[in-house]
Amino acid sequence: MGKTYDVIIIGSGPAGLTAGIYAKRAGLDAMIITNNPVDGGQIATTYEVDNYPGLPEMNGADLGTKFREHADKLGVEIVLDRVKAVSDGGAIKTVTGDRDVYEGKTIVICAGADHRKLGVPGETEHIGMGVSYCATCDGAFYRKKTVAVVGGGDVALEDAIFLSRFADKVYLIHRRDQFRGAAILVDQVKAIDKIEIVYDTVVDEIVGEEKVDHLLIRNVKSNVSTELPVNGVFMAVGIMPNADVFSGLADQDESGYFIAGEDCVTSTPGIFAAGDIRTKQLRQVITAASDGANSITSVSRYLQSL
Repeated sequence: MGKTYDVIIIGSGPAGLTAGIYAKRAGLDAMIITNNPVDGGQIATTYEVDNYPGLPEMNGADLGTKFREHADKLGVEIVLDRVKAVSDGGAIKTVTGDRDVYEGKTIVICAGADHRKLGVPGETEHIGMGVSYCATCDGAFYRKKTVAVVGGGDVALEDAIFLSRFADKVYLIHRRDQFRGAAILVDQVKAIDKIEIVYDTVVDEIVGEEKVDHLLIRNVKSNVSTELPVNGVFMAVGIMPNADVFSGLADQDESGYFIAGEDCVTSTPGIFAAGDIRTKQLRQVITAASDGANSITSVSRYLQSL
């Protein structure tokens, strides 16, 4: 611990890196702390990002790299460390990591969100042995095999499309009779012969001796259970905020997201929340980047008021 920064940014996804870029351009003494050597947050494991303006069909890892290169070009200080605790001392906030302790006048939390677990028997036991939360990471392992995707949002639809490039058969299991994802993705899924949609169905158990062998699925309308032979299952049932280490710093909703508007201002002076970790309608790269910019505008106003 040495200097006191104007702002400490926690996280190196689109929100965090954008916040670093805007902080540097605003002349603030800023640093980014990240525990991930691969920048970009969730987009780093996204095969294709097709909704970021100006860069259609961009590989997620490449887009994350471009964010980082922009930050590096401006000389943003980025430290690799795992945050263990954050304390609000009023005028000075303290961030404790595995390697060091850091002080700042403000903190912007950009820690993002992580994949939600399905919570059924056999899930935890088979992680890495047929259970995956990242189709783009593990899809190639299932070439010419049979897989299932569980979920009904954009991620589930995108995962099914991606996996159809490798697998011989993709079951898309959704507990409702309509998808929540974008209509264009639904149309693409329905146009792929390899994908079979299983509506009104939930997974009750993931079964296999060493590797996943089959799923026990149940139709929620008929309550009839059946076995579905698969070599792997990909979970796409939502995300949860990475907020445990920050609990109590500011008001959070029932799901753990920090309550903050477009200005990223939380209930605690000098503490800001940007990106997927805050309450918001849409969690996408573009909204995370927007939060990063807005958060620094709010940080600047706060510092000017001191």
